[in-house]
Amino acid sequence: MREVLKIGMTDKNANCAPVVRSTSTPGYLELTSDQVSRLICQDPLEKHYEVEEQPFARGKYATVRRCKDRVTGRQCAAKFLKKRRFSSDLRNEILHEVAVLEACKGSSRIVELHKVFESDNEMVLLLELACGGELQMLLDRDEVPSERQVVRLMKQILDGLVYLHSINVAHLDIKPQNLVLTGEFPDCDVKLCDFGISRYLSQGADVREILGTPDYVAPEVLNYEPISLATDMWSVGVLIYVLLTGCSPFGGDTKQETFCNITQCRLDFPDDLFEDISEEAKDLMVKLMVKAPSKRLTATECLQHPWFLNESTDLHKTALTTTINNSKATKPRTPVPSKKPILATEECTAEENAEDSPTFVSTPKPTLT
Repeated sequence: MREVLKIGMTDKNANCAPVVRSTSTPGYLELTSDQVSRLICQDPLEKHYEVEEQPFARGKYATVRRCKDRVTGRQCAAKFLKKRRFSSDLRNEILHEVAVLEACKGSSRIVELHKVFESDNEMVLLLELACGGELQMLLDRDEVPSERQVVRLMKQILDGLVYLHSINVAHLDIKPQNLVLTGEFPDCDVKLCDFGISRYLSQGADVREILGTPDYVAPEVLNYEPISLATDMWSVGVLIYVLLTGCSPFGGDTKQETFCNITQCRLDFPDDLFEDISEEAKDLMVKLMVKAPSKRLTATECLQHPWFLNESTDLHKTALTTTINNSKATKPRTPVPSKKPILATEECTAEENAEDSPTFVSTPKPTLT
């Protein structure tokens, strides 16, 4: 049984596709029969598209290849996903991601889904191609954007989150690897992508899962407390910190130390990293990286913060980008993780943490990517 939900209409989601909540899997969305017939094609992908052999991006469970429509010449990003992993059937998980993308087609800040091709073993999501690549690539070059550029990027990211949250979907993996640039930085826009671990949060729902990426995950996730839209806002605070400094605010020498720093909310702003950063930026981060989810700013409230509204703020203007290696840290900071995924063998379990940090309860299938 499926329930078609009536989302409260706002200017942000007025063009939203129907949202169908799964009644069998909490937190998942499904497609309507009309959406299935319109979006999913059983033909071989190669019949309609020329597909490059080498992937240009890899994730824990997916590869992404560039492809070109044989008729129109339009280029897309083809995300290849296996329908089974070990003994698990993942089709519903993939369809959930498709349903979220379809529900977000009214937002220009979220990558567009064009089509889905399905074979016996895999599903391929044809997505809007962002020619500038991941935002993480900028950090991988040991550079950080200027503060003014970060303000502009974060406005667009928050605009996408306002839309996503208006349909009660939490992304749950906000990080530079899941933000793509439409062209060469800085003359480009940024868009949200990768909704594979997103969750629909119905009113009164109690969703508890270990989901996310270690440096960006919120305390309530690690403590196996209910997930909410505010879980994304913690990650937004971490993202701002990372983009401004190139360093992780809670990074420790080990993953477990990082988790301990997060659960105890050990946030500071070292002078060597923040001497050129505005007080407004630090104030916003403090209001996002707060342990109690109910006390965090919402995406809409963030956009009303003085950091975004005060054009006269003396933001960092020294250069378009600053080389991370130029900063002389007075205390150890952990660089932001690169695009390598956290391996399944590195996932957090209660046993790993029993000796030196709080117990983090694992779900049957923890997903720390």
